[in-house]
Amino acid sequence: MATQNFDVCVIGSGPGGYVAAIRAAQFGKKVCVIEREQLGGVCLNVGCIPSKAMISAAHLMHRVKHDAPEMGFEIKSEIKLNMKKLVGWKQSVCDKMSGGVSQLLKGNQVTVIRGEANFKSATELEVKTKDITLIIAAKNFIIATGSRPIEIPGFKIDEKDVLSSTGALAMDELPKSTVVIGGGYIGLEIGSYLAKLGGQVTVLEATSTLLGGVIDRDCVQVVERKLKKNGVSVIFEAKAQGFAKLSDGYEVSYGRGDKKEKIKCDKILLMVGRRPNSDQTNLKNIGIKIDEKGFISVDAQRRTSISHIYAIGDIVGQPMLAHKASYEGVMVAEIIGGVNRAYDIKSVPAVVFTDPEIACVGLLEHECKEKGYSNLKIGKFPFAANGRAVSIIETDGFIKIIADANTNVILGVHMVGPEVSNLISEAALAIEMGARLEDIALTIHPHPTLGEVVMETAEAALGHAIHIIQKPLARASVEAAARTTH
Repeated sequence: MATQNFDVCVIGSGPGGYVAAIRAAQFGKKVCVIEREQLGGVCLNVGCIPSKAMISAAHLMHRVKHDAPEMGFEIKSEIKLNMKKLVGWKQSVCDKMSGGVSQLLKGNQVTVIRGEANFKSATELEVKTKDITLIIAAKNFIIATGSRPIEIPGFKIDEKDVLSSTGALAMDELPKSTVVIGGGYIGLEIGSYLAKLGGQVTVLEATSTLLGGVIDRDCVQVVERKLKKNGVSVIFEAKAQGFAKLSDGYEVSYGRGDKKEKIKCDKILLMVGRRPNSDQTNLKNIGIKIDEKGFISVDAQRRTSISHIYAIGDIVGQPMLAHKASYEGVMVAEIIGGVNRAYDIKSVPAVVFTDPEIACVGLLEHECKEKGYSNLKIGKFPFAANGRAVSIIETDGFIKIIADANTNVILGVHMVGPEVSNLISEAALAIEMGARLEDIALTIHPHPTLGEVVMETAEAALGHAIHIIQKPLARASVEAAARTTH
């Protein structure tokens, strides 16, 4: 059996893997990528991209039905949903993205090998392709094999009776009623789009709050209200226990305290989180250290316990986000290329594509206090006071900025509202560069835009926002603000 030799072998072509491969190739390395399914991984094919496509479509349909008449458009005929065509369009989006990855890899002379990879030793992989078995040897390996949905007792995912996000994004008929198990970001995103398309959605959440308690509570409350307005029912402290098949659907059993209750539905979606794929690829047998949660142990350069084997993305721990994986992929490729780098970031921004969207970066209020910031300045500005938000009938939500009152250095930014997925990048840059409230407040933001809310929130934290009513500043504060502007 012939052995193929490479400088860098990347296992997995998701947003971490393919990016790492391209960057390594740009350094002149001989690179291969091994992918057992589709180029682009979960994100491009059955995760981030298809879900956002369906969410965008559902949002458009919702606006046509509810906002267009308010603007003066008289739509006399019924708007009908062709679910098969919608799913086909969604797939075309995924195919374009995956095809783009293929072209990028080809253009950078990266060898793509389709197959299942397992470490034979610390220096060799055995790859089973459709037709043959290959041996791949490399000076450096990058493990980017990602994660998969978590299953719970009584709910085995088969994409027929119990669907993961993969199955939920491929349904060619809109279910009349759906039970979503899990009130995290995946469950709420998919549940929201199904409800906007006209389905009845019930979310069973085992805890007393949505989004795992890791999102600013004020932001979550805005989404909770909108879910209720859109007809989504959320049952808290409801632990799913099992289900029974009926002639016309399913009956899901769940417990609430001492009570056992049941609910009927047409589809069951299991969305309680994801687990790393560290039990695959024969990692333990070659000595790769894995922690008690199943994540590969790595150092600041993403080296595993074997120095020439790196790991990136979901498989190395939270946050399990595509953009964090891409960042790590570029970093590791550059380290292999001789650049002195390490993972040394202040915060990773996160976005939840609910209605309205949530975006955050940095610390929550209680985290600030836990880290010793006992004196805080907190500014909050509503989208309802922003002209652009009013003009597009998207006024739910606000932006909150938390800063150290002693230095005005920004510690955390939390947003809920229209297009906050696009607004959060300014906040991420501000925190990464150690910006102060004045840096944002004194930066001219174009009008009329949603971005003005970021500026006005900083002004609100300083105590002198223009477009909301605040208590008058003390004379000393006014003079200090004046000195800052000159």
